[in-house]
Amino acid sequence: MTKPKAIDLFSGCGGLTLGLKQAGFRVVAAVEIDPLAVETYQANHKNVFVWEKDITKISVRQVRKQLGLKPGQLDLLAGCPPCQGFSTLTTLNGNRGMNDIRNDLVFQFLRFVRGLRPKAVMMENVPGLAKDARIQKLVAALERMGYRCNYNVLDAADYGVPQRRRRFILVGGFGKEIPFGKTARKRRTVREAFALLGNRAKIDPLHKLPETRSSEVMERIRAVPKNGGSRFALGDEHQLDCHRKCSGFKDVYGRMAWDTVSPTITGGCFNPSKGRFLHPTKNRAISMREAALLQSFPVNYFFPFKRGKTPIAQMIGNALPPEFIRRHARKIKLSLAK
Repeated sequence: MTKPKAIDLFSGCGGLTLGLKQAGFRVVAAVEIDPLAVETYQANHKNVFVWEKDITKISVRQVRKQLGLKPGQLDLLAGCPPCQGFSTLTTLNGNRGMNDIRNDLVFQFLRFVRGLRPKAVMMENVPGLAKDARIQKLVAALERMGYRCNYNVLDAADYGVPQRRRRFILVGGFGKEIPFGKTARKRRTVREAFALLGNRAKIDPLHKLPETRSSEVMERIRAVPKNGGSRFALGDEHQLDCHRKCSGFKDVYGRMAWDTVSPTITGGCFNPSKGRFLHPTKNRAISMREAALLQSFPVNYFFPFKRGKTPIAQMIGNALPPEFIRRHARKIKLSLAK
């Protein structure tokens, strides 16, 4: 049986593509501007044609010609436009906001829908997009074209991802409504995710990337109670001045707990000063492989590590959890078959 075809826009390191493949789609093309993300994507998805360029510089006619597609032949167009302008942390920091030029990239997704007329669409993003006027414009335009849209903010932890991660997701079918995927029977835990590493922990270079901390920081880390402990257990004398004066960011210098989901994995997940990113029992931050496992990437997913942790952490933190995508894409595939 021929697999339905999909295209991945703003593909990043390939979390969306992996979820689509796991659901039974054949991803035929991807678009991504970041060179390191493209390197990672191509190492893991060798048979997918990738445009490594600014999506605004790619014509849909060029895409159709390259792939031999006529309007209406593509089964699924999926993507996650860059979301920094909608990010809660970005807005709180005041560095950017709802006027961030990258926010308008949601309309590049719409441009591709207009040119390709896929049978179904799926778009994922941060929760902030749900309240932005752009999503209302996007949905209205899709509905005028004949798509019936279903969108909401969901927690990936309810869909088999061992991580608390609220995400906006939109699914739509041409002439038919498509429901969201099935939720998991129970939440997967940090313990279950880390257990997948097994004996690879001794040889996996991504897991063994070193970290360097001052003696003062190491003393603080060792003092945080095991299995879910927080910096508040240290007492005022062992907390930084900025932590004592700030009532927010309570997860900073906190440990993950074994038998629940992890906090949201971000680009700062290697740094205990950025959130609850300490290992449940070991006196270190989680490794990059552990971060990838919490995002539901398989243990053998390749990430180039020669440039150090920061770019890897950014890719992993920005990725779409494959298992979250798989469950929704599976429902799309079943709906298209009817």
